[in-house]
Amino acid sequence: MHAAFRSIGAYVPTKILTNADFEAMVDTTDEWIFKRTGIKERHIAADDETTSDMGVKAAELAIERSGLSKNDIDMIVCATISPDYFCMPSTATIIATKLGLEKVTAFDLSAACTGFVYALSVARAFIESGMKKNVLIVGSEKLSAITDYTDRGTCILFGDGAGAAVISATTDKSEAIIDIHTGSDGAYADLLMSPNGGSGSIHDDPTGSACVMKMKGNETFKVAVRTLTNDVVAILEENNITSSAIQHFVPHQANYRIIKAVGDALNLKDEQVVITVEKYGNTSGASIPMAINDIYESGRLQKGELMLLDAFGGGLTWGSALVPFAGKNI
Repeated sequence: MHAAFRSIGAYVPTKILTNADFEAMVDTTDEWIFKRTGIKERHIAADDETTSDMGVKAAELAIERSGLSKNDIDMIVCATISPDYFCMPSTATIIATKLGLEKVTAFDLSAACTGFVYALSVARAFIESGMKKNVLIVGSEKLSAITDYTDRGTCILFGDGAGAAVISATTDKSEAIIDIHTGSDGAYADLLMSPNGGSGSIHDDPTGSACVMKMKGNETFKVAVRTLTNDVVAILEENNITSSAIQHFVPHQANYRIIKAVGDALNLKDEQVVITVEKYGNTSGASIPMAINDIYESGRLQKGELMLLDAFGGGLTWGSALVPFAGKNI
């Protein structure tokens, strides 16, 4: 039994926060933000809009496009660092209930910006073991809820949104997910973290008990480029696949300069590289599925085409995946 990437869906909130808006909030400019990050705007959830609300909307679209009934879904994995509730209950269980699914296996996964790739690896393992047949994986983030809007180094980066995919069992090897790499190194945990809100809280942090994101930008950038490049080179070599065989390189949308550096290292052409950071910013675990949804809805992603996913996030965590698209053409 193999695991196939059967469908994709996404949702973005209606409110948009532009770089010009940040000029009135912190000491920055539209020109500086765009030059350093490639971001022009990001979407922000409404005050009463939760991570699960956004996840449900993306999930409903992914299930509809899969051709399955929602009752065919037998597991839900939600990748998020901005859950509805810290500790418990999991956002996945809330999504399941809002979808009208009872007694389905549901749990959250915390791997920061690499969360969707980690969730994909979990779904693949459950399907190939025969334990599950149709797994809904959701990357959903309300990062505005954990962003310090007085910290100009981080507040300009993050946005809200959700993406979801249905991963299904198949006996057709041509549809099968080819390979997935995941890794981590906690020695670099302090580069990108939420220092408060848990048992290891740093109580002398100036934000007090607020659970907001902190990042050492320059150090993170250097480690990200090196790690992402090494990982994608390794997964291609191990599977005897050349970069020219990749129709769509879908990296985590954190920073245009990181994406460009990795793409150049792989000798990828511009048309192979998927870039959505300009209009969504960094949406962490939702980033990759939102980007896949963009190329799907634009008609660029066709059945049978090969995607190379690549992500890096707090933890530090990283992951890559070689995934044929096994869904229906739009």
